[in-house]
Amino acid sequence: MNMKLIELDNITFRYEKEEPAVLKDFSLAVAEGSCVIIEGDNGSGKTTLFRILTGLSFPEKGEYSFDGTNITREYMKDNANSKKFHKKIGYLFQSPDVMLFNPRVYDEIAFGPRQMGLSDQDVEARVADCLEMFNLRDLADKAPYHLSGGQKKRVALAAVLALNPDVMILDEPYAGLDKKTQEWLTQILIELKASGKTIIVATHSGELLSEAADEIIVMK
Repeated sequence: MNMKLIELDNITFRYEKEEPAVLKDFSLAVAEGSCVIIEGDNGSGKTTLFRILTGLSFPEKGEYSFDGTNITREYMKDNANSKKFHKKIGYLFQSPDVMLFNPRVYDEIAFGPRQMGLSDQDVEARVADCLEMFNLRDLADKAPYHLSGGQKKRVALAAVLALNPDVMILDEPYAGLDKKTQEWLTQILIELKASGKTIIVATHSGELLSEAADEIIVMK
């Protein structure tokens, strides 16, 4: 049985003290190498959950443990800790426009590996692999803001995967994609899981990935 890579223990989170809790006494355990689908209506807390899992927000109560380490505000203030943590978790935002800011698709995919301090040769190899995997070679010199919505999502996903994270967290990755691209994305996620990646997906289209899902969690 695979070990629990991610554990949330009775976390509570609210954005303002006077507001109702977005998450209250919420617990979650995700095994290494598994695929978990998160479903729920808008406002059910899916994006907030992902912000906590990726170290962008911190619960007011409860504990978040990643690979045996408690992820707290104090822990993440240490640059070395933060860098180590973010190497392991890749986050695809719901809107790819939030993620894309480089002048070329090539630079977008290369940005993460460059920030990690990889050699030019290793960066080029990772970018080449991602351009091939996501069928982006013909777009390598294009400006991301000139691309279609589906193309932007492919670039954003390629940029996440270029970091080779252990965990892929995807917020509504199917939104705005045509059927062909949805099927392509499903196959990519199935292959990533088969390679040992841990996949957590928030989606209204859970049926597309149901064959690969180990667990489906409905948030209310």
